[in-house]
Amino acid sequence: MSRMPFDQLPADVRQAVTDKTGAVHRAVTMTGGMNSGVASVLETESGSVFVKGIASDHPQVAAQRREAEIAPHLPTSCPRLYWHLEVGGWSLLGYEVLSGRHADYRPGSTDLVLVEAALTELQRVTAPADIEIKDAVDRWADYAPPGTLQHFSGNTLLHTDFAPHNVLIADRRARLIDWAWPTRGAAWIDPGALALRLMEAGHPAEDAIVFAGRFPSWRNTDPEALAAFGSASAALWREIAEEDPTPWKQRMAERAAAFRLILHRGSTPAVGPTSS
Repeated sequence: MSRMPFDQLPADVRQAVTDKTGAVHRAVTMTGGMNSGVASVLETESGSVFVKGIASDHPQVAAQRREAEIAPHLPTSCPRLYWHLEVGGWSLLGYEVLSGRHADYRPGSTDLVLVEAALTELQRVTAPADIEIKDAVDRWADYAPPGTLQHFSGNTLLHTDFAPHNVLIADRRARLIDWAWPTRGAAWIDPGALALRLMEAGHPAEDAIVFAGRFPSWRNTDPEALAAFGSASAALWREIAEEDPTPWKQRMAERAAAFRLILHRGSTPAVGPTSS
């Protein structure tokens, strides 16, 4: 969606933000990301705040509201949400500002151990029962092989999208951002989702699966469940590539197919690639 500078928001919306932050001295529009109509770092009387927002009548506003609801339940590896405003036809979130960069997943990257630590922390979090979030069984229902959906069921809070732009390296930690699609399900799903992104960054499929094996949830799971996830991932990315055959999506479909093949062979070693 198109990106609007903060100072072009309606006056009543800007005033609502000022009521939270004090006077805004400077607003810098961020260029990354695609799902926010407003994304600005504000320098204010009370300090810095990252504001992201979307028009209240936009189809994706429900995802942003879910993000606000889930924020109090997230681990410390995630940025803190200061406030959530619904005003003047806009839904706005005010976040802690993180000064960092996107994670580097390439083989040998020192970021890998930080990403592992962040996901290890998340693996301990139970999905809150009082928030309506997607269930993994429903998310993968159209892609998993018949008779395997029971493996996706669980109560762990999942992120599921470990694209590097959703992981910031800041203060010598990996910070998980963009919680528009929190999911309730089996804990092993997130290590599997991360493994696919490691493949995108240049890890051979075998090594990416080895990395997933660092997490007990993956390592101790029935191989049939992992094979089902491999099949579901391959089917999902095949559909994505068919609907939009851009080169990177076609490559992801090819990687997901290789991922599926290895998991069906039951090749899941116990240790993984290390940083250098």
